Amino acid sequence: MSAPKKIALATLVQPNGNHLAAWLAPEAQPDAGTDIAWWQRMAQIAEQGKFDLFFIADTPTVRVDNMRMWSHAPSFMNQLEPLTMLAAVAGATRRIGLGATVSTSFNEPYNVARSFASLDHISGGRAGWNVVTSANDYAARNYGHAKLAPHAERYARAHEFVQVVQKLWDCWQDDAFINDREQKLTFDPARFHVVAHEGKHFRVNGGLNLARSPQGHPVIIQAGASNTGKELAAETAEVVFGTSATIEEAVKFYDDLKGRMAKYGRARDNLKILGGITVIVGDTQEEAEARHLQYQEMLHPSVGVLRVSQDLETDLSDLPLDEPVPERRIPKSANHHQAYFAEIVGLIGQGLTLRQVAMRYNRSKATFCGTAAQVADVMQEWVEAGACDGFMVTFPVMPTCLQDFVDKVVPELQRRGMFREDYTGTTLREHLGIPRPENRHVAGGPAKTEAAE
Repeated sequence: MSAPKKIALATLVQPNGNHLAAWLAPEAQPDAGTDIAWWQRMAQIAEQGKFDLFFIADTPTVRVDNMRMWSHAPSFMNQLEPLTMLAAVAGATRRIGLGATVSTSFNEPYNVARSFASLDHISGGRAGWNVVTSANDYAARNYGHAKLAPHAERYARAHEFVQVVQKLWDCWQDDAFINDREQKLTFDPARFHVVAHEGKHFRVNGGLNLARSPQGHPVIIQAGASNTGKELAAETAEVVFGTSATIEEAVKFYDDLKGRMAKYGRARDNLKILGGITVIVGDTQEEAEARHLQYQEMLHPSVGVLRVSQDLETDLSDLPLDEPVPERRIPKSANHHQAYFAEIVGLIGQGLTLRQVAMRYNRSKATFCGTAAQVADVMQEWVEAGACDGFMVTFPVMPTCLQDFVDKVVPELQRRGMFREDYTGTTLREHLGIPRPENRHVAGGPAKTEAAE
């Protein structure tokens, strides 16, 4: 019998937990979002559980409409800028990877390349960049735009953006900074390569004033579920957050995405797909389900409807809670989150009431409530079915749900031979089993493009 496949584990962290009502839990800390000690403590608990990645999602905005309703669920509100925060978390941890979302729609490649290379140096090679194109018009207005650019245009910009960032990460060869006291040379000029990029969206001529980082390139993370998003991921991503709520959907997504990699000359194992799951562990399944219901009941009904309205990209607040959503109120297509839109349409198609849709909608994450063994059973089933290479785990209330997972589920996964007993490497790439990229300017590196020099 073959040995079980080793899985990767990441956790997506928001202040007090990922449930929109987490701030109402008895253990909640009112200033968690701005208390660096809270973030450091969460990362230390995840590192205790040997997680691969501690991940921070982000949106650079305030949702300025319906603020009364959002005051009931302050998602992404009063939260530290992620790269600044992760630099401080790096000093309080030793091994766990540190990832953050930064948008390609509202930044310049040089800023992103420099920031993530700096985090990689600060953390000793543990940085990961989640490439997003942003998915709400509130953010667009913060940067002087009336609304987001069309989906295809945002992804075209993102594609070129990533290319420029990777060129900047390669402008110095690994051994460029020689610090030769005898010759009085800090670096060898021959080992620096000017980035001269002329593209549709960006013109860059120069290079980073920073040595190549420990990982060569910080790990590239993505979560796009559209056809365009999957193409970008197949070409450039090294970690993808899965967006399927069922094992059948996840297998299709996994096969589709990995099947696109060959045309870009990439090996399937060089991309890890992490299924999105929410986990609540109890001593019995009944206890875990009761806790989940307790969290759901804390949520203000208007917040659930608003969340559905935003991801469906239409206002449903005028509809009665206990009647089905009329088909005529469903938009024909989405410009923001394609996967979330499809999930909501599917729930509406089941004939559920608006209240039921709002209660069940989970942004394409499966919710596992059960004992440690039951949770491990489901995770093992998904991995063995070819649905994912591991999991992006969200915990409704933190630190309790995270600590329960570390204390109960991680040992069960280790007992089954599915998860590491301890870290064997020091970088995020080593944790994930993803190779360090060769510099494009040395033999064996990626093929140069005409704009590379």
